[in-house]
Amino acid sequence: MEERVWYSKVALERAMQVQDVILKALAGTISWFKAADILGVSVRSMRRYRARFEESGYHSLYDRRRQIPSPRRVAVDEVKRILALYRERYSGWNVRHFHQTAVREHEVKASYSFVKQALQGAGLARKYKARGRHRRRRERKACFGEMLHIDGSKHVWLALVPDEKQSLISIVDDATSRVLYSQLWAEESTRSVMVALREVVGTYGIPTSIYSDRASWAFETTTAGMKVSKTCLTQVGLVLKRLGVEHIPSYSPQARGRSERMNGTLQGRLVNELKLAGAQTIEAANKYLRDRYLSIHNETFSVAARDADTAFVAANGVDLDDIFCREIVRHVGKDNVVTCDHVALQLLKQPGRRTCAGMTVTVKQRLDGRWFVQRGPEVLGRFEADGRPMDVAGRVESRRRPRLSTTTLGRRHATAGAPQRPQAQAKT
Repeated sequence: MEERVWYSKVALERAMQVQDVILKALAGTISWFKAADILGVSVRSMRRYRARFEESGYHSLYDRRRQIPSPRRVAVDEVKRILALYRERYSGWNVRHFHQTAVREHEVKASYSFVKQALQGAGLARKYKARGRHRRRRERKACFGEMLHIDGSKHVWLALVPDEKQSLISIVDDATSRVLYSQLWAEESTRSVMVALREVVGTYGIPTSIYSDRASWAFETTTAGMKVSKTCLTQVGLVLKRLGVEHIPSYSPQARGRSERMNGTLQGRLVNELKLAGAQTIEAANKYLRDRYLSIHNETFSVAARDADTAFVAANGVDLDDIFCREIVRHVGKDNVVTCDHVALQLLKQPGRRTCAGMTVTVKQRLDGRWFVQRGPEVLGRFEADGRPMDVAGRVESRRRPRLSTTTLGRRHATAGAPQRPQAQAKT
């Protein structure tokens, strides 16, 4: 058996320094003359380093010192191709994302560790510090749909429009890490969150619980930093209460680590994907998310749930449009007008009532912007988003018994007071 020669720590550190300098010169970050100056060798010695590297591959500096050729060495042309691919097309991508894309799209055979070491050695990817203290991870839920994480991430998602920030609303399943919904919005608001929940419930069903931070759309907090109110609910809280979904608040970023890590992953990947796709508008970015990115992301990061059963409950027969809406309590004015968000809703005369003035009504605004004025289950008026009344045939009076005219009532009374005519006997 051939005896291996082991070198000191100083010798190995010297070999690593030579590797890094050669990779930087190979990537075009520095010139070969500058590389010779950094290593403190002559141009002739630098030429020998380069020739040896091109002859024996990436691991030549280690293996040549030990006189053991590496069976896993990568050809210099392949190293050059990987470095050029990252520098010219995927600059700024994290190494894991770049390696997965390069393997899928460009038939790169090198391992992730090799690509990471090559990019960091060439100065194209930065080295990160070690993580902080050890924390214990919370156990995943057992069933798909048992708990959903919803969060918004404000970031410069469109790199081609660097002066604007958008909010990415994402809903992630706790048991499988599968992204059920992810879309860009101008801001994180009550409406954007309701649209996200409406799509998930309509597609998958009603989940058991929702886990979120204490944003203004999620909870009412009487005192900053204190516990949320369980009685004073937000519009989203009222929607979840109607559905029977438990809404769980988070009191620290570490508690919702899964959603925070997902936001970090999306920021590291989606920004570069949208830039590569040329997306410059929210509409174009959302189309790319739906048509391409989410399927690739879920295929890469989703895991199988411990329990094959689903915790989602089908919403069959439920009018989701009537559930996912804003509810506002208002008093009808003397002119039978209800005002919401500077929109005047003129109520028509209701059957059986002289006027609606002074009544307390509930105004519902659906996600499409339409207004519904109700008093209990009774619908007093339907309006478009700008306040124009909708079709009269759909109003509540069409479902009531029609009122009889005075002439008809007179005929009925006259008929009731007249003597009954005997019925003719049937002919035999």
